[in-house]
Amino acid sequence: MTERTAPRWLQPATEYGPLALFFVVYLGKGLMPATAALLVATVVGLVLSWLLLRRLPWLAVIAAAGVGIFGGLTLWLQDDSFIKMKPTIVNAIFAAILLGGLVVGKLPLQKVLGKSITVSEAGWRALSLRWGLFFILLAVLNEAVWRTQSEEFWVGFKVFGLIGLTVLFSVAQLPLIRRHWTGPEQD
Repeated sequence: MTERTAPRWLQPATEYGPLALFFVVYLGKGLMPATAALLVATVVGLVLSWLLLRRLPWLAVIAAAGVGIFGGLTLWLQDDSFIKMKPTIVNAIFAAILLGGLVVGKLPLQKVLGKSITVSEAGWRALSLRWGLFFILLAVLNEAVWRTQSEEFWVGFKVFGLIGLTVLFSVAQLPLIRRHWTGPEQD
């Protein structure tokens, strides 16, 4: 069976669509309705991935599990601390997978990104270490923000701050990727 190719819009729509909907609903209705919208949009994203690709990306599954568990607890118990803890827990899981992989000699990041980035094993180890530490930083930052700032500030941080930091960190990895590049020459 051949692997299906994802339409270009699928990944951004399934990764950022639920978050955008969360933000818009939060602005109009508050955190509980926004959490419900996030849950529904996340499920729709998984269903779309399955229908179009006949597979589910493991990062999307972990993120969806976090939304399902923590969003579900938020709504069921009417306690917003669960949805606020979700980025902490999910980022800690990603850090544990990457750093734990390094400890046991595995490179899970290479399995996820190996078709997109071609770098040496030393490059994968360095990227795994850097991303693992970055995920720890995101987890700590999320904890600090949701525990010390207003709900409105936390929502802005979750939607814009975490994405902005991730984009900046990704761009900062380009020199390392270039140094360890083993794929075809890039112009």
